[in-house]
Amino acid sequence: MSSTSATVYYSALVNPTTLASYETHLKSLIAVSSQGNIDWIVHDVDSSLIQQVLLRNGCPDAQVVDLHEGQFIMPGFIDTHTHAPQVPNLGTGYQYELLDWLEKFTFPLEAKFKDVEFAKAIYPSVVKRFIASGTTTCCYYGSLHLDSSKALADTAHSLGQRALIGKCNMDRHCPSYYIEDSADASVKDTHAFIAHVRSLSPGPSNNPNNPLIYPVLTPRFAISCTRNLLEALQVVATSDPHLHIQTHISENVKEIQFTKELYPECEHYAGVYDRYGLLRNNTILAHAVHLNDKEIELVAKRKAGVSHCPTSNFNLRSGMAQIGKYLDRGVKVGLGTDVSGGFSSSMLVAMRNASIASTVVALQNDPAGASGNEEGKFSNRQLPLATLFYLATKGGAEVCALDHQTGSLEPGKSFDALIVDVRDGAGTSGGTRNPTLWGSSGSILDDMLGQFVFCGDDRNISAVFVQGKQVGGTSYTSKE
Repeated sequence: MSSTSATVYYSALVNPTTLASYETHLKSLIAVSSQGNIDWIVHDVDSSLIQQVLLRNGCPDAQVVDLHEGQFIMPGFIDTHTHAPQVPNLGTGYQYELLDWLEKFTFPLEAKFKDVEFAKAIYPSVVKRFIASGTTTCCYYGSLHLDSSKALADTAHSLGQRALIGKCNMDRHCPSYYIEDSADASVKDTHAFIAHVRSLSPGPSNNPNNPLIYPVLTPRFAISCTRNLLEALQVVATSDPHLHIQTHISENVKEIQFTKELYPECEHYAGVYDRYGLLRNNTILAHAVHLNDKEIELVAKRKAGVSHCPTSNFNLRSGMAQIGKYLDRGVKVGLGTDVSGGFSSSMLVAMRNASIASTVVALQNDPAGASGNEEGKFSNRQLPLATLFYLATKGGAEVCALDHQTGSLEPGKSFDALIVDVRDGAGTSGGTRNPTLWGSSGSILDDMLGQFVFCGDDRNISAVFVQGKQVGGTSYTSKE
């Protein structure tokens, strides 16, 4: 590492390790290269020894950023499922369940993105909202429109967020004003979108193997895809094993029944995607509220991941996924905000609702709490803080097949990170504090993490870094 290009953070650190644990260190040095990668981390460094550690690691002249007590660094959040064109609908239509909600609220709004100028006006605010909420990597569904989906990719790229972005594929059971002309037309636009995303510069890393923006194959859900379309998408996926795939599965009981009617040859909902080669290690399955045992086994076998979206699942009365059971069966799980079925772009809200959902599942299935005594098991238990933290960070990276690059803070990985501030009075430069969070003295990191997860909001996120570059947070000043 060049001593003039390194930035070294001297800070408390909270880092996920396993589903049941995380590590905390009050005095860590984290060295970040000019390309935004973590070069080394040294823990338990007294302030008097900082220069000695820098010298030992070959960067005596590195810039040192010294954080305050009550602040800590953690990995950025990874939102594994949300809908960028639905953000203007936040807070509306929640009197309906999924299929009616799509018809009455969602499809009419998404259809407006046929106008690319409308998309270019909306998407900067959308991406900035997710960045402000601490989301360093976001899995976005776009609309079915090629040019507007390109605009979403361009926007995320220009604002510095890491993102997986898909143009929706949907050629049936959609309104006449919002449907693709044919399977061929859908796939043609999909190829064009993938090519556009891959033509973007990789960003701060200057490494094409570590880009900011990834294309995602996005059959909206089985209901909206003809067999011809799924067959064509299978060809795309098979020819491009590194291409991510995202879709919805088993969100709503009526949706599941309709899917079975449309695909009677398949044993179950997951079997539809498996039949067309769309279940694999980089597949992101949103919701998965009602998977049966055979589907759980199949998803785990294919190494696909589940995006748990508890806020939306509550909001649209879809149900409560048995996430503990999935974890015990070896299924990869991350969290998603699922805007605008979910009413918040904040992963903190998703974490809180994941905690509540797991508690209700436990109360329904094991009111005596007997399962809570099984070491290392998650079924029918309230998910502990360590598990919530893992799902929102490293677990999400695993679901996105990006855990080699992000999701935790380790040497060799990208510095996708947050500076969290839980001091009394933390907030914007104007001094607006979070009234729900009681300020911390900064001495017990477990308490600080819990305060942030259950009481924090964007006012407690001082800085958001993606690939070492600050892109948001209350201390951020845009250079635009």
